[in-house]
Amino acid sequence: MPSWPEHVIWWHVYPLGFVGAPIRENEGPDAAPAHRLDRLEPWLDHVIELGLNGLLLGPVFASETHGYDTVDHFRIDPRLGDEEDFARLVAAARERGIRILLDGVFNHVGRGHAAFRDLDENGPSLFRGRWVDGRFDAEVFEGHDALVALDHSSPAVVDLVVEVMCHWLERGIDGWRLDAAYAVPSSFWAEVLPRVRERFPESWFLGEVIHGDAAEIVRESTIDALTQYELWQGVWHGIADRNLFELSHAIERHDEMLRTFVPQTFVGNHDVTRIASAVGPDLVPHALSVLFTVAGTPSVYAGDEFGWTGVKEERVGGDDAVRPAFPALPEEAHGDERILDAHRALVALRRRKPWLWRAHTDVIEVANTALALRTAIGDDAVVVALNIGDEPVSLPVADGRAVVAGDGMPANGCVELGPRGWVVLEA
Repeated sequence: MPSWPEHVIWWHVYPLGFVGAPIRENEGPDAAPAHRLDRLEPWLDHVIELGLNGLLLGPVFASETHGYDTVDHFRIDPRLGDEEDFARLVAAARERGIRILLDGVFNHVGRGHAAFRDLDENGPSLFRGRWVDGRFDAEVFEGHDALVALDHSSPAVVDLVVEVMCHWLERGIDGWRLDAAYAVPSSFWAEVLPRVRERFPESWFLGEVIHGDAAEIVRESTIDALTQYELWQGVWHGIADRNLFELSHAIERHDEMLRTFVPQTFVGNHDVTRIASAVGPDLVPHALSVLFTVAGTPSVYAGDEFGWTGVKEERVGGDDAVRPAFPALPEEAHGDERILDAHRALVALRRRKPWLWRAHTDVIEVANTALALRTAIGDDAVVVALNIGDEPVSLPVADGRAVVAGDGMPANGCVELGPRGWVVLEA
C-alpha cells in the first residue's frame, strides 16, 4: 500500500447535495451539463485551513436519482457538470496538495444503465438474474428495485470495473471508495485491484464494510482499508446512551484491527445522522477527541465542523437532512465556533503526531460517564479525558501535561473536569 494515506485526513462531501442539484427531479443522463461542480472550488481553501488534505467525494457519475444508481461510469453527472468541470476541480485540488477519492458504486447500477437497457436473451450479461418467459428477472441490492445487482462472477464485470477505475485514475484521482464492498465477494476485489495497482501503484482503496470479519475481508480482497462502523457506533452510542463502556470496548476492538490494516475512521458521513444531532452539540468535542487521537485514517463529514445538525430517516428523501446544499463561500456558513475550534486544534495535533495513524490506545479508566485514554509511542503520548455526566469528576491522565484542547489543567497525575468537560493533553 502507498505511504501517503498515513498523512491524509479527508473532507467527505456528498456532491449532489453540496451543490444543490435536484435529486428526484432529474432530467436524465442526456441533459445539458449544469456546471455546478465549480461550487466546490471556493471551499478547497477551507479544507486547507482546517488542516485537512483530502477530498472524499460521493458519487459524481451520471445517475438516475441519488448518485448510487449509476447509469454511466464514464460520464460526470450532468447535474454536476461535465468532464472539463471535473478536470478543473482536480487541478485546483492538486495546486493545494489535496488528494481526491472517488465513490465507486460497483455492486449495482441503475435500471437506466445502457447495458441493462440493451439486455439480449442470447447475449452476454453483466447482471445477476434469470430469464423467465422471455423476460430478465434481475436480482437487486437489498430489496431496492431500482438497483440492479452486477454479476461479480462475470469476467466482463471484472474488466468493466478495472476499466472504470483506471479511466479516472488517469485523470488525476488518487483512489476509490468501494461502495457496498461488503455485498461484493472478496474474490472479485482480489481480481480487480491487483490489475489496477499494476498501472497505478500509488492508488488506495477503501471498502465500505458495515459488518463481517474485517481482517478476513482485507486479507482475501486486498482492499487497503475498511470503514470503521464499529468505532463510529461505539462513539455515538457510548456518548448518547451514557455508556462509555461501549466506547471502551469499541476502542479495544479497534486496536485489534491494527494487526491487519488501518481502518478509515469517522463520526459522520452521508448515510448517518449528524454527530451534533446524535449526541448533542455540547458533546461533539468529546467524539472528536476520540476520532483524532486513536489510530485510523480520519474523515470529517462536510458541515460537521460547523456543528450542523440533521437526522437520517427511513423514508424516501430521508437522507436529505444530512445532505444539504452549502453556501457559495465558507465565510457564509454559520455554525458553532466551539466545535470549529475543536476541529482545528485536534487536526493540528494529528498533524504534529503522524504516528497516531497506527498507534494503540490504552483505556486508563472507564465509567458510565467518564473515560480516560492514552495513545503513545515511545516517550510521546496523547491523553484524552472525557466527562459526559452532569457532575464533576477527577480522572487520571498519566503523563499528559500540556493542554491541547478543552478545559482542565492536570495536577498530580489527575485532571478535574466539570460537567460535560473534556480535555486533550500531550506529554
